[in-house]
Parts: sequence; structure tokens; C-alpha cells
Amino acid sequence: MNVKHFLPQLSLLAITTFFAVTQSFAATIYLQAKQYLDVTTGKLVQPANILIENGVIKAINPRSVPANATIVKRDDLTLLPGLMDMHVHLPSDFNDKFLQQMTQEDDATATLRGVKNAKILLLAGFTTVRNLAGTTGENFVDVSLSKASDAGWIIAPHIIPCGHALSITGGHMDPDMLGGFSENILPMNYRLGVADGVDEVVKAVRYQIKYGAKVIKVAGTAGVLSAEDGVGNQQYSDAELQAIVAEANRHGIPVAVHAHGTAGINAAIKAGVRSIEHGSLLDDESIRLMKEHGTFLVPTTYVAEAPNLHLSPTSQKKADYLFPLAKANLQKAIKANVKIAFGTDSGVYPHGDNAKEFAALVSRGMSPLEAIRTATVNAAELMKLENQGQIKEGYHADIIGLAENPLVNIRTLENVKWVMKDGDIVKSS
Repeated sequence: MNVKHFLPQLSLLAITTFFAVTQSFAATIYLQAKQYLDVTTGKLVQPANILIENGVIKAINPRSVPANATIVKRDDLTLLPGLMDMHVHLPSDFNDKFLQQMTQEDDATATLRGVKNAKILLLAGFTTVRNLAGTTGENFVDVSLSKASDAGWIIAPHIIPCGHALSITGGHMDPDMLGGFSENILPMNYRLGVADGVDEVVKAVRYQIKYGAKVIKVAGTAGVLSAEDGVGNQQYSDAELQAIVAEANRHGIPVAVHAHGTAGINAAIKAGVRSIEHGSLLDDESIRLMKEHGTFLVPTTYVAEAPNLHLSPTSQKKADYLFPLAKANLQKAIKANVKIAFGTDSGVYPHGDNAKEFAALVSRGMSPLEAIRTATVNAAELMKLENQGQIKEGYHADIIGLAENPLVNIRTLENVKWVMKDGDIVKSS
């Protein structure tokens, strides 16, 4: 290694680490900004003087300030609650080396990639993310990332892990359907999420929860990236879906179901899942059922226009068919006031581009405020996070700062200037 090349990197790492650590020493912070967005009312509140103690918002525009408070003055910023992305793949970078990641890399490599991507997302303003599986074969990497984030070992959002996604044999999340491998490569079982029949899916759910899953991800239908020709065929039966949800509910764990096809979407809703991921071919009955059951839609709609997706010819054909329909059906869901939470599928496209989902949601018919709510109060409701998603007394001091008013320019969310997580300033520009 070239030592002259290495030393500046080492120095930068040391400075960055020192900065991150020293910021956490201030137990009491008095943050002064131009204004903040109350995401429940849609009003911009001025002034935005926020007292933070031990990572929690203690008071807003208080009459007095403790003598020991560290003053952080940012009159140039409009503040929002930290953003939440409910569909990411932290250990994955979907590029032309994706199959090599699956077969030639170990869990340590997947973990390090997850650390890299988690930092990217936090610095982009996403203070909470829900990881819905990643590099196949990983040994609960997202659970380890979640624990490391909570312990302050890594610069990362709050991470809600799923462990291994559940799939039928030959289904969308079965690695053979992603890579077309021979039967001796990546042998799968219920521990790694490939499970068939009621008894086995129950075992698979229990196993994921035992080792730290806080949400159960299920491949309810075929998908774009897997090798089968169909894109929406229902894969898990009604009975299997019902068993998965019943077992997860016993443990107070929500279920998120990847579903493109109409039959699979509707079966999952009837089974009582908490969210439908993608929901591309939902119909009027799907919308009626979602409103009846309070099911959330996580549409991941920007992926339909993201460049350079590295799709195989089979996947490209499916995407060309599916994406225009998904856009139109999302517009119907928005008009019908279906509950929608923000999710991006990042890892399928580069981590850090997540905020481009906001403009995509606005182009499908949301107002800027409605789009922002999907990544704040709606996401918090989806995961029943009672102290996140708003700038409010008693809530986590997860706050971002923007140079412009996002209600006027939604794309300003693609360039977050300032980030605080649990009272620690992790980005300031």
C-alpha cells in the first residue's frame, strides 16, 4: 500500500470519527433555525427554537434555556423530522456484480457493505429505515447492523431488520430464481427463509423472530428481478399467508408482503398483513380491502424511472410491462386515500438516491405535504413508532435541515444540508 496515499485517508477518518463522537458529548442542545414543518398541520412554525436533552426533544420555543446548553444556530435552515424509508436493502448493491455478491462473498463483506450504505442513507436524511432482506445467504446481517446502530458503533439510521425474507421453493426470494444456480449452490431451508407449507412457514417465522427480526418480509408473488417469466403470479397460498400472519401477530411483529399481482395482493390483505410492498397490479377490490383492513401500501415507485438497473432480458421485459401499470394504479390508490408509507427499494438502485421517491410520488398525484407525510407520520404509524416522525416534545431528536421550503420545492429533499439523529449532529453543511 502507498503510505503517502493512506495517511490522508486515515487522518480524515480520525477527524470524522472525532467530530461524530464530540457532537454526542453535548447532552443539552439548543437548536435555533429559521422554521420547522409541523407535518400534522402542514404549517411552517417560526421561530424554530428546539431544546434537546439526552437525544429527546424537551421543549419547542421554550421561555428559558438551561445555562449548560450548547447553542447550535442555523438560521438558514427549514427543519423537518428525520425521514423514514420502509423498504431498503442495506447489505446489497444491485449492480453488474450482484450475482458474484450472492455466491462469492461472505457475511462479513455483506456487513461492511451494509455499514457503508447505512451511513449513506443517514447522511441523506433518513434517520430510520426498514431493511427488507439483502444479499442472499447473509446470517442476520441486518440484525447485527441494527444492534450496532443502537449501540453507537456505526454511523447509521435506526434500523428495523427482517432477517431472511420468506419464499416458496422456486419463488421470488429463492436465490435460485435470482441467479439460476445449480442445485448444489446456495442450498436453502426454512432458516434462510425458503419454506413450504403451513408448518414450515410457521417455523421460518419463529426462526427469524428468535434471531432478531422486527418485521417479517414475505414474497407473496413473483417479481421483476427473479428469473420466472411471470411477474405477478401468487406464490404463497392463502393458508400459508394466514399462518405467517397469525404466527407473527402472536409475537407483535408486523408482516410486509412483496406483491405485484392482483390475486396475491388481495390474498395478503385478507390474511391481515401490515403492508403491501410495490402493489403494482392492485385493482378496485384491492383498494377497498386496503381501506377496510387499514393495510399500508409501500409503492417504491421511483424505481420505475431509475436509470441503469442492470436488468436481465427477462427482467427488463417484465419491467416494461409492469412499471406503467404500477404508476397508473398508484394514482388510483392516492385518489382513494389508501394509507401510503414511503419506501424506495434502494439497493436495487444506488443508496442515497432515496429522496427521489418524493418527486415521483408528487408526479403520481400527491401534494408535497402528503409525500412528506409518507416518510414521517405515515411510516411511524406503519411500524407503530410512537416517538418518531414529528418534531414534537418527547420525540426522538431525529431532525433534518433543508435550504429551501420543501412544500414549494419537493426536490430540496434530495439535498439535505443538516442531519441530527438522537441529538447527535451527524451532518452539517
